[in-house]
Amino acid sequence: MSQEFDVVVIGGGPGGYIAAIRASQLGKKVALVEKEHLGGVCLNKGCIPTKALLKSAHSVHEVKQLSSLGINVELKDLDGTVAVKRANQIASKISKGVGYLMKKNKITVIDGSAEFISANEIKINHPTQKSTQNITAKKFIIATGANYRQFPGLVHDGENLLGAWEAVKLETLPNKIGIIGAGAIGMEFAYFWSSFGVEVQIFELQKNLLPLEDEDVSKEIERAYKKYGIKFFLGVEKVSAESSNGKTQVKYVSGGKEQAFDCDKVLIAVGMQGNTENLGLEKIGIKVDRTFIETNEFQQTNLKNIYAIGDVAGPPLLAHVASHEGIIAAEHLSDKKPHPIDPLNIPACTYCQPQVASVGLTEKKAKELGLDFKVGKIPFSANGKAIASNESVGFIKTLIGKNGEMLGAHIIGTVATELIHEYTLFKTMEGVDEEIFGTIHPHPTLGEFLAEAVLAAHGRTLNF
Repeated sequence: MSQEFDVVVIGGGPGGYIAAIRASQLGKKVALVEKEHLGGVCLNKGCIPTKALLKSAHSVHEVKQLSSLGINVELKDLDGTVAVKRANQIASKISKGVGYLMKKNKITVIDGSAEFISANEIKINHPTQKSTQNITAKKFIIATGANYRQFPGLVHDGENLLGAWEAVKLETLPNKIGIIGAGAIGMEFAYFWSSFGVEVQIFELQKNLLPLEDEDVSKEIERAYKKYGIKFFLGVEKVSAESSNGKTQVKYVSGGKEQAFDCDKVLIAVGMQGNTENLGLEKIGIKVDRTFIETNEFQQTNLKNIYAIGDVAGPPLLAHVASHEGIIAAEHLSDKKPHPIDPLNIPACTYCQPQVASVGLTEKKAKELGLDFKVGKIPFSANGKAIASNESVGFIKTLIGKNGEMLGAHIIGTVATELIHEYTLFKTMEGVDEEIFGTIHPHPTLGEFLAEAVLAAHGRTLNF
């Protein structure tokens, strides 16, 4: 006889486990099905372990700068193996914390992979137990995430041609590595490996590093990476990677000329696809578009009792989006009235140094849309706290509409990913510039320049 639940969540990543908790809080009997590790890719081999690696990388640069602060120390050695082991230990510890949250919220966790038999029933395969069981539910939330997308000439082999999930486990660092893709993943690994003495070369089809960010931000990060000694080739016309006969190589076309970069390993950081295979979606008629499940603004699929959230529901493939979509799905299936996500209020973060964070439109996009706006831009080199803290690289840039509304904001600097919260909240609450002017920002802080950058859009800067 099948077990019965009000809600079954398939996938225990940052979208799935948050959805399960919220549904339980709303009085639902909830089960969560996870075939590998609670916390999903983000916690176990993505967001969390990479941030641990980046802490190690940033510490290298801080040690090198200590003499300017009157602290004379010697950087004797760098051990990438220790940094990688620490990162994975942290991920394991936090994964156990998710297990605690499941128990705390009385959520039944079932190990295995799920396949739909009907719109109200799934079969769960338990690979370790070599058994199956069926469970039924009134509502389902699919949160199965995404995996690497393969392209001709860009195929992962897990040994020399790596994806991010293999890269984060790489305890023995290579001497030379090529990185294909200058998005957040490629940029973060480039920073870590370069800090630990690896020769890094980035290859990007677009004309800038972090091509989705505002162009001013991209140019600033390019200057920083040049100082680190990271080489990058932008606007390449074609790129591929191969590894055979003990030789690993990136081949690319730049300026119409074919070139090659010999290296030890290659990180392929382009393209993801939704994990929709083997779920039985075609059997029950769930609509899928190019591997991503189609949903409405409340994360409902075309079958109204089945929801999809996170990466499997399509871009932007961000953990914080998955979590918020999980909340929306859990509340909507519980007959609440959640607010749909406004794509322009989703913050994007890259955790290299300097960090990059943004929300809303880029200047280029605002111009393409024909919007009436003013630009405010102020460098951290004019900020007292930044100078005193030896953190004066970068700037804050704002795009303010004709009615004082914020169309977009872009921060590049040491704690950009922490500072973006105020602007995100401001946009979500549909604030206007006078409300930021009327908010007292503590001094001396980096954050006081959040107001200053809005003042700059009106030619009213007080400290620059």
